[in-house]
Amino acid sequence: MLLKEIKILLNIIKSLNRKVVIIFISIAMLQTISWYYTSRSFFRLNLAELFKPNENISLIEYFYWFIGDFFTLLIVPVLIIKLLLKEKLSNFGFQIGDYKTGLKYSSLFILFMIPLIWVVSGSQSFASTYPHLQGARSNWSIFILLETGMLIYMMAWEFIWRGYMLFGLKEKFGYYAILIQMIPFLILHNGKPVLETFGAIFGGIALGILAWRTASFYYCVIIHTAVMFTIDFISVLRFRSSDYGIGLNSILNILKSFF
Repeated sequence: MLLKEIKILLNIIKSLNRKVVIIFISIAMLQTISWYYTSRSFFRLNLAELFKPNENISLIEYFYWFIGDFFTLLIVPVLIIKLLLKEKLSNFGFQIGDYKTGLKYSSLFILFMIPLIWVVSGSQSFASTYPHLQGARSNWSIFILLETGMLIYMMAWEFIWRGYMLFGLKEKFGYYAILIQMIPFLILHNGKPVLETFGAIFGGIALGILAWRTASFYYCVIIHTAVMFTIDFISVLRFRSSDYGIGLNSILNILKSFF
């Protein structure tokens, strides 16, 4: 009886799509590695002592995360594509694609988000949350380094979902791949403010559609990085000026503090 069940299972396994199996299993493994070994918490618990005393220990922690996830979520999948799947990287969104559509919708989305971020950042609790690296609020050099690191991270973050997973599952699942890649993207937002988490449902779908439409994940990187930069930049300006209003006078006062 046991042998019969094993035989049935082996036949099922043989009938599965090799590419789809590799995509699902590799993402599960890579995300687990990211969560346990290339995270900021892993650095704090296991590596921070090696860098003490160092006044930039928090910045080092962030760059450990950025570079670690860049390797885990981008470099390793690229190797899988080339060595195991033996496909072109362009098939997984590594291309300019439909740049006219990509730039148009990226610009529209960013222009829509800027005033929304401005209004939401009027909450002192919101502005005090960003940037997550506290030192970036009072030091422009640290701010620039943080945002550069964020760009590196966003390349990997967008590729794993809107490149590797979306295009890797496209052939088998068609448009359903947009919904499939949205689910882990949403789950990884759990623990953040509830509106941001619910927003990840629609954001994940919208970014998936954009990647699909342009055959590239680059425009998702542009949008995500631009939004995070705007949030951090406006929050720093509000922190430095101690102005949390949303009217014209606040805009002028904040601009004065910058210049």
